[in-house]
Amino acid sequence: MTTDADRAPEQPGALPDAEADADARALASTVRLRILRLCLDEPLTNREIAERLGRNPATVLHHVRTLVDRGFLAAEPVRRGARGSREVPYRATRKSWRAPDFPGKWQLMLSTFLEEIAEADPDSVRMTRLGVRLTAAEHEELMTRVEAFFAELAERRPAGDGTPYSLLFALHEDAGRLPRPAPPQ
Repeated sequence: MTTDADRAPEQPGALPDAEADADARALASTVRLRILRLCLDEPLTNREIAERLGRNPATVLHHVRTLVDRGFLAAEPVRRGARGSREVPYRATRKSWRAPDFPGKWQLMLSTFLEEIAEADPDSVRMTRLGVRLTAAEHEELMTRVEAFFAELAERRPAGDGTPYSLLFALHEDAGRLPRPAPPQ
């Protein structure tokens, strides 16, 4: 997927290396990616996030603060909890969609997706796997169309009555089908 970081540093909107590195470190956790997904449609407090993830609130707070510090989560106005306690709800800013690539990003995204799909109702999962051969031009066309479609979805405002879904698109060279080098003579 093309990101702002794919542009050369001198182009407008590109992040300086230190900023991109800090953003990458903030996103380098399945827990943090899951927090962002949970807070995408509705603001959640640290306690609510911890409950949904089945994690310790103190541990989750560390992750939440990291995401807030880098601008991936935004704190909303303080509200009163059930027992009169002060609660801060957080909402995802959608900045992660424009986050730079970093080493291990695809493994992290896949691990996060696997955690989320393990919790999904099996009847809600639709998946397909397809092997194809593409020319360079066909590959470029595919990526352009997929990236445009994902960008369109990312820009849409969520429908309040819509069902939340997670999407994962992965494309890789099929190493098992690549020609093998001839054995040495």
